[in-house]
Amino acid sequence: MLDSLDSVAAALTAGLSNAMHTGIHRAGGLLLVMVLCVLPWEVQAQKAARQVPMVLLNVSGAEFSEGVWPGENGTHYFFPDDNYFDQWQARGIRAIRFPLRWERLQTNLWEELDETYAALIDRMLIQAERRRIKVTLDVHNFGRYKNEVLGSKAVPIPAYRDLLHRVSARWRDFRALHAYDIMNEPHDEADEHWPRAAQAGIFAIRGNDWHRPIIIEGRSWSSATRWPQHNDALLDLKDPSNNLIFSAHLYFDEDASGRYQKTLGRQFDPDIAVKRVKPFVEWLEKHGKRGQIGEAGFPADDPRWGQAMDRLLAYLQERCVPLAYWSAGSAWGDYPLSIEPVGGRDRPQWPVLAKYLTTPHCTMPRR
Repeated sequence: MLDSLDSVAAALTAGLSNAMHTGIHRAGGLLLVMVLCVLPWEVQAQKAARQVPMVLLNVSGAEFSEGVWPGENGTHYFFPDDNYFDQWQARGIRAIRFPLRWERLQTNLWEELDETYAALIDRMLIQAERRRIKVTLDVHNFGRYKNEVLGSKAVPIPAYRDLLHRVSARWRDFRALHAYDIMNEPHDEADEHWPRAAQAGIFAIRGNDWHRPIIIEGRSWSSATRWPQHNDALLDLKDPSNNLIFSAHLYFDEDASGRYQKTLGRQFDPDIAVKRVKPFVEWLEKHGKRGQIGEAGFPADDPRWGQAMDRLLAYLQERCVPLAYWSAGSAWGDYPLSIEPVGGRDRPQWPVLAKYLTTPHCTMPRR
């Protein structure tokens, strides 16, 4: 009986998505929504998807080596080894964001997913499931494909929709998959096209996966500080599952780039991170939306950076806004923001994050 109901739910979801693609809005569509919403396994899956820890990690490496496509695992890009997630499970991490590159997922637009790269993602998700770690798959492409802007003639929005259709069809049945982050940091020329592209991506995923969250980053590099000036158009996005999460990025250095090139002087505001994130958080509260910080990190060369992160995490936790630290990953070496343990020893940044792992998880309500 359950198998047959699953088939019906899949068919109904696909039908609703197709109707929305063609702009058809009928009373029958509302009936489909009502039917799907009362299916018991669907309700439970959606409830679980909304329960997230307040501190996550970016585990990066699979997106390395810009311009080397497809490249070779272990040389140009890096996936976790079989036991990689053990260290983070032991430290209390329960969720990660995992950056990927479109150019490796799909060597040419409209083609099948690259089986070598896709199989590595399969393996990573299985490894994470065994350690009870949830994974957000992140298309880490900045609103571009092979340096061509998403929404241009070279990279039309339907090609992007095709990618996300393939991604959700491939990985929707993996238990470790928590969410889809559909584009990292669109910026500059891509900003104009991003709301339309995001809408196409939402419909593509909902044709295959009804219940998982879809994470929407903002224009202008997804800046938390600049969010209200650039992203009101995203308020018009439609999700038939009503399960969108907006994601801003935040760094504390002088130009907010995350390069941290200048040494701190005597004058330093320990609330700098809180002040930079407030425009985003207040936008969420004003419009009744859910959000997260998808990237934030700091170097260990001055304890004042850690103080700023501590205050930021306290502020976010009070408002049930999760933060994913940038970054972990075995291939980072001496990268100043890396939180990857060295010889089994914690980096100086870790104790700041660890303070916020023991608090109860938030359950983010629907808006």
